[in-house]
Amino acid sequence: MPSALRSLRGRAKLLPLTLAAAALIGFAGCDTNENADLERGRDLFVAQCGTCHALAQAGTSVEIGPDLDAAFADARASGMDNDTIEGVVQAQIANPRTVEQSDPQYDRTFMPADLVTGQDAEDVAAYVASVAGVPGAEPPPLGTPPEAFTEYCGTCHTLQAAGTAGTVGPDLDEVLPGKSAKEIEQDIVDPDAQIAQGFQPGVMPQDFEQTFGEGNALQELVRYLMQSVSGGGGGN
Repeated sequence: MPSALRSLRGRAKLLPLTLAAAALIGFAGCDTNENADLERGRDLFVAQCGTCHALAQAGTSVEIGPDLDAAFADARASGMDNDTIEGVVQAQIANPRTVEQSDPQYDRTFMPADLVTGQDAEDVAAYVASVAGVPGAEPPPLGTPPEAFTEYCGTCHTLQAAGTAGTVGPDLDEVLPGKSAKEIEQDIVDPDAQIAQGFQPGVMPQDFEQTFGEGNALQELVRYLMQSVSGGGGGN
């Protein structure tokens, strides 16, 4: 893809958030929610939004929708405060469409309105406002393999042992039995090398090798998966 087209495409993906920010700039300095639960907001964001939006502190990297760090970095650097960003995010959750129905881009809006509502929406908005575009923001250290799987994989994949029921990606209880550790590791670090039938490429993050790169975290995750699925895997 020519670089000029990539640049234009990137700007187009950020346009809705830019317009929303401009519309809500008058709310700067107005505390929209002092009692939000940021930890719960992070969990909800990863589960409900992380399959489409990149956000460094959440450990999500898919860019079906806008990269939220890129969307808010310039605004934050220019003085937009957390309360204003929170208002922008709440507005986008409630009404993600920012174009008229006659606009050719109208049908290209993938995000449904009110994906989260009420206190859930407030918690998500407050969380995003606290971390989006913040220089150096990064996710907390990886926990145990079950915790790491639930946080990074469970929103998209079903795994009975972990109690997850995601349907964005394949059901791991069905596709992993019989696979070797090497094959499972390859599926994690290069997810588009072999796409399961019925699923689309480009959805699973491509940077899990870096995410799980510290120590032997990747190998621990692979062992956890092999032990969790019926059949146990096919050896090394």
